[in-house]
Amino acid sequence: MMMKEEQIYINYKEMAIEALMHKSSPERAVVICHPHSLMGGSMHNNVVEAIQEAYAAENYTTVRFNFRGVGRSTGTYDEGMGEQEDIIAVCEYLKEIKIAKLSLAGYSFGAWVGSQVMSRINNPFAAAVLVSPPNNYFDFDFKKINNKIRLIVCGEQDEFCNLKILKKQAEYYGLYFQTIAGANHFYLGKERELINTLRDALAKINI
Repeated sequence: MMMKEEQIYINYKEMAIEALMHKSSPERAVVICHPHSLMGGSMHNNVVEAIQEAYAAENYTTVRFNFRGVGRSTGTYDEGMGEQEDIIAVCEYLKEIKIAKLSLAGYSFGAWVGSQVMSRINNPFAAAVLVSPPNNYFDFDFKKINNKIRLIVCGEQDEFCNLKILKKQAEYYGLYFQTIAGANHFYLGKERELINTLRDALAKINI
């Protein structure tokens, strides 16, 4: 399924963020965050593209973007601190064009950076989906963000996620947790299963 996206640049302070935007709903949008910038992560990642397709098919306006220092986004990698400001800048852009209800969809490093933004007071997100949050490498404070999370999804063979701990945390906080059989952290060959899982969740869960 091909979803038409427009290339845009979001300017803030002295920086510019390269992004692709699919315009659908005038009321709700999702901000999609990519995996680690220093490990080849970008908005053109296969999982990011799968997330975008799933949300667009469920009538969300979508914005996927490159963190600072990736692609044509200016600046340099900032260990997740500046990247949080990139997310805020994208949210401010969406608010400026009058889209008020914002969701986060973060994959891997993007899930962690997004969770840091969600832990802030008065953060911009109404809901979030975390795809393969790499809890073997980053701390996730679910106590602060559990009321925003609507779904956590991981591959059954994910080498960067401790599924036992994630499942236990999801059960404790009453979060919807799902695994995809045969998938590892990178979902190669499992993109369609991921799309279907996300679409099913978006259709059933209030996001």
